Amino acid sequence: MASLAETYDVALVDLDGVVYIGSGPVDHAAEALGKARAAGMRLAFVTNNAARPPQAVAEHLVRLGIAVGSDEVVTSAQAAARVLAEMLPKGAGVLVVGGEGLVAALQERGLRPVGDLAGDPLAVVQGFHPDVDWRLLAEGSFAVAAGLPWVASNTDRTLPTPRGTAPGNGTLVDAIRAATGRAPTVAGKPEPPMHREAVLRSGARHPLVVGDRLDTDIEGARRVGVDSLLVLTGVTDPVGLVRAPAARRPTYVGSDLRALGESADAVTVRAGLARCGGASAAVEGGQLVVRLSRGHDTTAKLDILRAVCGAAWAVDDPVTVTGVETVLAEAGWSVHPSTQGPY
Repeated sequence: MASLAETYDVALVDLDGVVYIGSGPVDHAAEALGKARAAGMRLAFVTNNAARPPQAVAEHLVRLGIAVGSDEVVTSAQAAARVLAEMLPKGAGVLVVGGEGLVAALQERGLRPVGDLAGDPLAVVQGFHPDVDWRLLAEGSFAVAAGLPWVASNTDRTLPTPRGTAPGNGTLVDAIRAATGRAPTVAGKPEPPMHREAVLRSGARHPLVVGDRLDTDIEGARRVGVDSLLVLTGVTDPVGLVRAPAARRPTYVGSDLRALGESADAVTVRAGLARCGGASAAVEGGQLVVRLSRGHDTTAKLDILRAVCGAAWAVDDPVTVTGVETVLAEAGWSVHPSTQGPY
């Protein structure tokens, strides 16, 4: 049976929470990506984080042992710059509420980054950068309130870090939204411009989206009709996955990027597919029930999780299913409230 790496021509791989967390690597990521390349799969590294230009991201990946060129990195800053280039004349000024990632992306599209209204901007672009402060948010608010078009690279509310979950660009976007009463055009995942940018730059014909977030990576893949692999190394927790609505359900689930080397049958999850390996699950009277075959390895947590997803997704509303937390905890999963909001 062919592996995922042999089935899809390009993996559109998210970065934060999938390949690295902060500056450090996710376990097994470099080795798994190397094996995927050896199997014939091309890679495009697709990130909603607009803080850094592609060259800086590529250098970071090289330090983690992943051979990659800057042309294989696609950022939400690039997607946002394309959106702006399609609405503005060449050389137009754009107020940057963000960092060097946005500046480089605008320059690539022939637009002129400016830092305040004195630069006569025709639009505003906003993306995450740790140095964004009140003064820059205020300048952005003045421009947006004046009616300038406003494009956000993404609206991720959280960002995984080695110390835990931190505020993402969505919280900074909310500051300007609250000050002005307006909403931005969003370029990043789950909106289509991000995957359009990734497909255009990678030349993918049969891509697989790989990510750790249901609300960006997986929903974005479903919106454009592309298969997806969720890895459990970042934001998404098992309970959030089981209770996910149909629009945020992945095609495949793996513990980490090593899933790219597994067959599609081994990692598939879908409504009604409630048996995986020696584990089977069912919802009986609203209660989740898991049964293990004789001799089944009870440490095979993923078998149980995939079976539970299949059973829960077959009911009208997985949120109403009881016993999910107990079953997953007994299987060895760390169970805690999802950081992606209620499902």
